[in-house]
Amino acid sequence: MDLVTSEKFADWWRWLAQWANESLLSAATGWQLLVLLAGFALASLLVGPVRNLLASQKSGFLQRHALFSRGIDRFLSQFRFVVWLLVSFVAVEVAKAMGWPHQLLSIATSLLAAWVIIQIASGFIGNRALAGLFALFAWTVAALNILGWLQPVMQTLDRIAFQAGDFRFSLLMLGKAVLALGLLLWLAVVLSTFIERRLKDSNDLSPAMQVLLGKLVKLALIVIAILAGLGAVGIDITTLAIFTGALGFGIGFGMQKVVSNLVSGLILLLDKSIKPGDVITIGDTYGWVNSMGARYVSLVTRNGIEYLVPNEDLITQQVENWSYSNKLVRQEVIFGVSYHADIRLAMRLGIEAANETDRILTEPKPNCFIRGFGDSSV
Repeated sequence: MDLVTSEKFADWWRWLAQWANESLLSAATGWQLLVLLAGFALASLLVGPVRNLLASQKSGFLQRHALFSRGIDRFLSQFRFVVWLLVSFVAVEVAKAMGWPHQLLSIATSLLAAWVIIQIASGFIGNRALAGLFALFAWTVAALNILGWLQPVMQTLDRIAFQAGDFRFSLLMLGKAVLALGLLLWLAVVLSTFIERRLKDSNDLSPAMQVLLGKLVKLALIVIAILAGLGAVGIDITTLAIFTGALGFGIGFGMQKVVSNLVSGLILLLDKSIKPGDVITIGDTYGWVNSMGARYVSLVTRNGIEYLVPNEDLITQQVENWSYSNKLVRQEVIFGVSYHADIRLAMRLGIEAANETDRILTEPKPNCFIRGFGDSSV
């Protein structure tokens, strides 16, 4: 038995022709296509002058910070689609207000919005996997909106929920919380990175104070981002007090070392016993402090090996800081002279040889001492 008969094919063809005649060849579809073409033409006319104007007005701040510069460049490259999207959006709102058909305009606006958001956001998202995940999410939302399924899907996700007392938590709220927290935490990290760089450029702050203020600002911004993200989706923080308290106790008990290193890092920054640029010795490791993090201190040795020393070790173990009070270092050079030599002359010649070296300071002055008597020399 044939699955597709000639009669069925003819019926499908007649239905397709009727749909094309009613939908694609109608006057409503025609004026919507004209609006879309006019919007694209207007965007093409404006894109050149406006792009040149914005590119010429880019400040030195944007040029010095790769993240912002990359995002602005991506925005300028998509400016034609941005203008086209704005024209289409205005046309949809006018059509809705006047009661005109606008299905084609709505579909085009949804696709344009997804395209513009994905292209501009990918300029700020450095991780390709995250950028791909964001693009998948944006296209999914656009497809649901075009098919008219966005609101039903959101209502279904909102019905899947559990309730404890006055607190109700649904899958829709979870999705909104993930999006809000992801965006706000990303903004907090970007802003804290910018502030840390500005602090490092300050000549009025010591290196330890620069690191301390940078870490405190980053911690404060992350806490604010979390609270703002939860509040934005309607989650009452007070209802989570007991849960978060128990969770905090469990996390604190299981991460004692992490918390200990975090607190030790704050203590090191506050008492300024160790700061970036110091030359220290801990155990058998000798090198200079490259950076100070929340969990460890980066220590670079003379042979280029970088040790990540936990902050707790710098608190509990003995540390030799060669540059704590000052950067003066005494170097000992042991040499011997014959028992028949003039000892005082040899000591004077040793001091003169030391003074001829460029890096030797005049204060404190170099000196020479008799350290012992060997088998064949003093």
